[in-house]
Amino acid sequence: MNLQGSRRGDNLYIYLSGELDEHSVAKVRERADKLIDDNAGLSRAVFNLAGLRFMDSTGIGFLIGRYKRLKKYGMDMYLENPDAGADKVLSISGLYSLMPKI
Repeated sequence: MNLQGSRRGDNLYIYLSGELDEHSVAKVRERADKLIDDNAGLSRAVFNLAGLRFMDSTGIGFLIGRYKRLKKYGMDMYLENPDAGADKVLSISGLYSLMPKI
């Protein structure tokens, strides 16, 4: 699992690639939280899921946790480019009501 971040204007972009599961989530959570904390005050964070090959329920928990952290800073969260499998999981779980797909 790999996570990269970049800031463009008033947006934080977080790129996820690989498999987001119970074996990788701790390292990724730590890196994502540092990026969020270091960029507090931006208007939104966009999680790009184009490189994500697999996500289980641990991945959903990861996204919800980051959503809560971002809300503490007054930042909105969006998801972009999920593959068909992730898109189905995110739709069924109702996460797009919290973090819209763009």
